[in-house]
Amino acid sequence: MTAADRFPRIVLATGNAHKVAELRAILEPLLPGVELVPYGGPSPVEDGSTFLENAMIKARAAHEATGLPALADDSGIAVTALGGAPGIHSARYAGTGRDDDNRTLLLARMAEETDRRAHFVCAAVLVTDAESFEAVAEWPGEVLTAPAGEGGFGYDPLFQPAGEHRSAAAMTAEEKNAISHRGTAFRALAEQLGA
Repeated sequence: MTAADRFPRIVLATGNAHKVAELRAILEPLLPGVELVPYGGPSPVEDGSTFLENAMIKARAAHEATGLPALADDSGIAVTALGGAPGIHSARYAGTGRDDDNRTLLLARMAEETDRRAHFVCAAVLVTDAESFEAVAEWPGEVLTAPAGEGGFGYDPLFQPAGEHRSAAAMTAEEKNAISHRGTAFRALAEQLGA
């Protein structure tokens, strides 16, 4: 039985248009025949203490609102010198919900730090009435001293993956998705779904 037989329609539990596009780019080749539906319902309060808990909160809310199997992720950047911050608060780090404000705050807090190590984390889940699937992946690298690159979103302009000489924002979407935390987590999740 294929994933399309089990899950012909899956709602993507995010209101972030950048993330919808990225998830479709990653998942459509892995889940042929599965219709990936954008979610337009209310956003739940993400009050979990881990990426996985917050991903589950989002997926369950979208599933309850639509009745469809719901796929969600929670992701962010964890910086070693900042004790793992911003972590699960990555999207709301500066309190404005704006990517550029979050990046500005991160650069300010890293201004005097010589240890630039960081990693992205992605927890990916799919929830149905009867079952749930989950996968977690990390993408190691470091925080740059200034933004670089025109692509990506979130912290991509500040993140240089390990073994790379470019920021995540300077990579093509295909290059990024092949090695990123989100790409790795959702490939692992797709395997569990029968891809």
